[in-house]
Amino acid sequence: MIVASALHVLPATTAAAAAAVQAPPAPVRAETVRPASAPVGAHAPQAPGLGGAFVALVLVLGLILGLAWLLKRLPGGGFRQADGLRVVASIPLGAKERAAVVQVGDEQLLLGIGAGGVRTLHRLPRPLPESPPVQLPSLQRLPDFRQLLAQRLRRDA
Repeated sequence: MIVASALHVLPATTAAAAAAVQAPPAPVRAETVRPASAPVGAHAPQAPGLGGAFVALVLVLGLILGLAWLLKRLPGGGFRQADGLRVVASIPLGAKERAAVVQVGDEQLLLGIGAGGVRTLHRLPRPLPESPPVQLPSLQRLPDFRQLLAQRLRRDA
């Protein structure tokens, strides 16, 4: 019975294969098929509008202000100096070492700061004199750039 059904299938497949080999290929059309119901770009995600951008901006600004407030409230946080302590002068002595004069109340201490920690080197009997604040040069006292450039070009020539 299996042999009889195989014999019926064999002539059909052989005839179909022979017809496919002898038939010329059908021409390929360059048309694209679009469904008429959906316009182009209908499935693209919508961009947030101006209201969404404004809400996002308000959220980011609120987050920045909230974190700034929290930073002030945390102990040891923030960028303010401790009351009663002030670094008067500091100088680097090496890659990881430095000396600093620190004002503590009415007293000044010379500290050595390194990788091993902080050590008091000396208690100053008299406070260091206050250094004058750094003055930026005014625009009136600056030399004329044209004159400086002319002098430099004459020297190099």
